[in-house]
Amino acid sequence: MAHFAKLSIFFPMWNEEQYINRALNAGHDVARELIASGEVADYELIVVNDASTDATARLADEAAAANPHVCVVHHPTNRKLGGSMKSGFAAATGDVIVYTDADLPFDMLELHKALRLLRTYEADVVSAYRFDRTDEGLVRVVYSAFYNALVRVLFGVRVRDVNFAFKVCRASIFRHITLKSEGSFIDAELIVRAKKLGNPIVQFGVDYFPRTRGVSTLSKPSVIVKILREAFALRRELNALTPVTTK
Repeated sequence: MAHFAKLSIFFPMWNEEQYINRALNAGHDVARELIASGEVADYELIVVNDASTDATARLADEAAAANPHVCVVHHPTNRKLGGSMKSGFAAATGDVIVYTDADLPFDMLELHKALRLLRTYEADVVSAYRFDRTDEGLVRVVYSAFYNALVRVLFGVRVRDVNFAFKVCRASIFRHITLKSEGSFIDAELIVRAKKLGNPIVQFGVDYFPRTRGVSTLSKPSVIVKILREAFALRRELNALTPVTTK
């Protein structure tokens, strides 16, 4: 009998026509391996198309028509990372959910280890961090270090690489977690809510593969401003959370 009934992997996508097929192929490959090893019994791949203006929507619909393991959520207007992640978690039907980017910033085979860690350490969340991200340049490295420090100061939660797009969650945590961020603060919000509510979190390091095509928007000034606004807007609410007790 498989350890998990169903694995959901979702990819937030905005103008990812250059990456969508590669991402879905990698998802299919690792999911089939996980089924063969007895880790999961079934799987789904979810594309959250965030009002793309290129061929992403068409390619996603074609992939869904060709394979029943693929489904697509279309946003009529662009909702940024936060909106896309909320849609992805809402659409997922598996008992374990994986979120990552379309450009595959890590080797998808790392899911074997991530699910094993989730089981072995009886964790509710596995949050990966990058061993080395110097290929992104000094500005991104400094920005990330500052952001991780800010999350520790504002919320008292110490997590390495909190905004890295490789998180594995048991679906059961969303009985108590309702995400509110619409921007890129959503990664930190997820971790802070889980930690404050008493959900065990395991971290592990992975090799990082930076984007080689398309454009990353994470370091745009407007994105950074929105992160800071949402962090301070949610600070009181998040810091008031206490562990959930079950009777």
